[in-house]
Amino acid sequence: MTTTRDTLLGAADLERRAALRRMKALATALLVIAAVVFAVAFALEDRYAWLGYVRAAAEGAMVGALADWFAVTALFRHPLGLRIPHTAIIPSRKDEIGASLGEFVEQNFLSDEVVRSKLATFSVAERVGAWLSDPANAERASAEAAVMAQGVLRFLSDDDVERLIERLARQHLFDREWAPTLGRVGAELVAADQQRAVVDALVDAAETWLGEHPDALGRVVSTRLPRWVPGFLGDAADDRAHREVIGLLHAVRDDPEHPLRTAIDGYLVDLTDRLQHDPAMATRVEEIKAEFLESPRLRSFAARFWDAVKATLGEALADPSSELRSAARSALVDVGVRFSTDRALATKIDAWIADAAGYAVQKYRHDLASVISDTVQRWDARETTQKIELQVGRDLQFIRINGTVVGAIAGAGIYAIATGVHALLA
Repeated sequence: MTTTRDTLLGAADLERRAALRRMKALATALLVIAAVVFAVAFALEDRYAWLGYVRAAAEGAMVGALADWFAVTALFRHPLGLRIPHTAIIPSRKDEIGASLGEFVEQNFLSDEVVRSKLATFSVAERVGAWLSDPANAERASAEAAVMAQGVLRFLSDDDVERLIERLARQHLFDREWAPTLGRVGAELVAADQQRAVVDALVDAAETWLGEHPDALGRVVSTRLPRWVPGFLGDAADDRAHREVIGLLHAVRDDPEHPLRTAIDGYLVDLTDRLQHDPAMATRVEEIKAEFLESPRLRSFAARFWDAVKATLGEALADPSSELRSAARSALVDVGVRFSTDRALATKIDAWIADAAGYAVQKYRHDLASVISDTVQRWDARETTQKIELQVGRDLQFIRINGTVVGAIAGAGIYAIATGVHALLA
C-alpha cells in the first residue's frame, strides 16, 4: 500500500528503505534467536552442563544486540519513545551537524591548494578542445547556445533596448559635431575616387529606370512651348528630351572624364572643404541634426533597428542551417582543434582557469560552504533523519549484527575463563 510519505520518495530511496527494513529484520531476528537459545539453555543447564557455554553465549549475544540496538536507534530517535538524554542525536542537533559539515567542506575541500592541485592533474583546455573538435559536439554546443540566446531575446524588454539604442546613438553619434567628421571622411573618399563608384551606380540605376518608364519625363518640354506650336512638334520635343537624357547618362557612364563627372567631383571637393572649415555650413548641419533629435524619428529609428535585429537574430538562431549557426559551429570546431593541438595556448588557458578557480574559492568559499549548512537548516528534523537513515541505516544494522556475534563470542569466552578459574581454585 502506497502512503503519502512514499510518494515523496524517489525510486532509489524506496529501494534503500526496503533494504533497510530487511537488515533491521535480520538483526532483530538474531536477537530473538539468541533470546530463545538463552531460554532453552537456561532451562536445561542443570541437566546438561555444556549448555552453560550456550547460555553464556546467548546471554552475551542478547547484551551485545540490545546495546548496539540502543546505540544505533539513539542516533535517529528516542529508543522506545523514552526521552533519554543524548538520544535522537541527529534530529536534535541537525543544525549543528549541518554547520559542522559545511565547515568541514570549507576547510578541507574549498581551498586554493586543493583546487589547484586537482586542476594540475589534467588539462581543462585539452579536454574541452578534444570535445569541441568533434563536429557533433560542436553542433550540440551551438544548439544549446542558440536556445540560450533565444531565451535572452525573449527576456529582453523591447522598450528598454530601444531606449538603450537611442541613448547610445545620442551619446556616440549626436553629441559630437557632424560637419567636421563628415568633411574629413568625405575628403578621404573623394581623394580615393570612391565617389566614382557611387556615380556609376546612380547612372546605371537612372538609365535602367528611364528605360523601363519611357513616360517618366512626361510632357516636360511640350508644356513649356508656345500654344501656337503644333502638338506633334511638342511630342517630338518630349521624345527628343527623353533620348537626350538617356544619351547623357550613356556618355557619363562611358566617359570617366566626362564634364558632368568633373563637375560632381569639384562640387564634392568644395562641399567637403566647407564642411570642415565653413562655420555657416557646420551650423546648418547642426540645425538639421537638432531637428532630427527633436522629432520622434530617432525613437522610431531605434524601434525599427531593434525590430530588424531581433527578427534577424531570432530567425538565424532558430534555423540550424543559417549562416550564423554554421559559423558558430565552425568557430567552435576551430577553437577545439586549437586547444587540442596548441600546447602553449592550452597551458595559458589552464593557468587562467586555475587562477580564476583559486580566486573564486578564496573569495566565495564561505558562501559556497554555507549552502550546505543553510540547506540542512531548512530541512525538517524528521525529513533530515529519514534522509540520513536511508543513506547509512542499512550499514548501521551491521553494527547490531556484529554486536550480536561479538557478544556471543565474548559471553562464551568469559564463561569459559570463569569456569576454568573456578575449577583451578576448587
